[in-house]
Amino acid sequence: MAHDLVIRNAHIVDGTGRDAFAGDVAIDGNTIVAIGKVAEQGREEINADGNAVTPGFIDMHTHMDAQIGWDPALTSVTWHGVTTALLGNCGVTFAPCRPEDHEFLAGMMETVEDIPKQAILSGLPWDWDGYGRYLDSIERTTPMINVAGLVGHCAVRFYVMGERSVEEPATPDEIRQIAELAAQSVRQGAVGFSTSRTQAHRLPDGRCIPGTYATAEEVRGIAAAVGEAGGIMQTVMNFPDAEAEMALIGDGAAMCRAAIFSEVVNPSAQMRQRRDETVRQFRAEGKNVTGFTVPRSAGGVGGLTTPHFWHSPNWNKLRDMDLDSRLSALRDDTFRKQLVDDLKHHEHAERVVEQTRTWYPMGVTERACYTGGPDESLYAIAQAAGEHPAETWIRLGLESAGQVRFHMRLFNMNLDDVAEVISTDWAMPGLGDAGAHVSGMIDAGWATFVLSHWYRDKGLYTLEEAVRRMTSVPATILNLTDRGTLAVGQKADINIIDTDRVAECQPLLVNDFPHGAPRFIQRAVGYQATICNGHVILRDDEHTGTYAGAVLRNGG
Repeated sequence: MAHDLVIRNAHIVDGTGRDAFAGDVAIDGNTIVAIGKVAEQGREEINADGNAVTPGFIDMHTHMDAQIGWDPALTSVTWHGVTTALLGNCGVTFAPCRPEDHEFLAGMMETVEDIPKQAILSGLPWDWDGYGRYLDSIERTTPMINVAGLVGHCAVRFYVMGERSVEEPATPDEIRQIAELAAQSVRQGAVGFSTSRTQAHRLPDGRCIPGTYATAEEVRGIAAAVGEAGGIMQTVMNFPDAEAEMALIGDGAAMCRAAIFSEVVNPSAQMRQRRDETVRQFRAEGKNVTGFTVPRSAGGVGGLTTPHFWHSPNWNKLRDMDLDSRLSALRDDTFRKQLVDDLKHHEHAERVVEQTRTWYPMGVTERACYTGGPDESLYAIAQAAGEHPAETWIRLGLESAGQVRFHMRLFNMNLDDVAEVISTDWAMPGLGDAGAHVSGMIDAGWATFVLSHWYRDKGLYTLEEAVRRMTSVPATILNLTDRGTLAVGQKADINIIDTDRVAECQPLLVNDFPHGAPRFIQRAVGYQATICNGHVILRDDEHTGTYAGAVLRNGG
């Protein structure tokens, strides 16, 4: 009997961490039915020709909550081998909600995650109230890949407390109601609960989002209820108070099936060691605590093809032009001098120069460069050339016909420090924030960077270990017992990857959100195929037009 799909001549990396082996993979329907030597033919066959065949990657930190409403292809992560995306991080979600809450929740998502409010309000159907009906609505979009969701602290707190949720403490009865609503959301399909305690997350009026100042008693109360319902807890901590925040994460892990948190690599070796010791102690106590961090520097993207460069009267004139007009204007000696003089005489002229220490050219080849050292920054290039950084920025822009882009690093600045952290047994690569900060930055290609840089270029990970960290580890946290590994009986979420070629392409700014709002996208090369639930959704780096995802509710 013929199988639906057979992958031949595979270098099988099964996600468990064990050594790779040669073989074939057979799929019937959405399930792997044979691994090894497959004698039967397939109605469709793919010759992997020795390429790596892995489980699909699981992205544990996205904000696709809005974008999935008008882009069920979930770009850009579906260009990077992701077959399951977790929505609802950082405490900001669109459910549960009342009709009168829509404006508040959309405005909050705009200021916290840089997703345009009008796109959210017009691009989503808003045909839900509770979390279960929210997942039903997502299901009706027929996403390209699998999605799972966390219920956000902001939404449940606002649902219970209204305007008081922003700045006032919850009463004991309100804590009980918040905890019960979160647990109810988990019973309706959320895989857990998320909360943000960082003061960087703000409402449109400048106040911190609901839950930022929630008491430890409130967080523990929610964790206990969510844990009893079988959920996990995700936290963005208040980093200046990291020790107390980590203690609260540990408390949550004692009550929930797992606790995950957003890790930002601290430049202090002492602080990195302290975090390592803390999490290792939690894990020794049987608490399932895992951090996720961007496996490279994270930050914005600027350059002549973007609006992201300096502000002054003359630079603002440049910003109002299209690319051809910008290039023409920059060829004018007088205007070019005015631009540089604006910055030389800027009231914060020293700061203007200093910030370019963290701006790095991304190159003009197909592969985006994220690995430049301090001597490759815009500042260093300008110093070596005896130029003001603005002169260098303009010169490089003209020499590349406007195509050079600059990565403006914000955190995880030092790749050696990043390597130290992601080598631990508790810190996993991730935190790409896909779907968020869309007009300023794009880190959705984090999984491709793990393969291209940390496996192939640097050898920090073996291929088996790199794949394990992106597949079976997150699957176990989410309790996805039928995904995350390649084995008979598992769901057929699979990548076929040319690891010699795999790379992130240059980011591009496009205007394809509702109302023409801008966002960055980033494609990849080296993905021979991505298969979701037995269907080929991507072939030779291009989507096939097949949408095969499922909503993965609590318990799978």
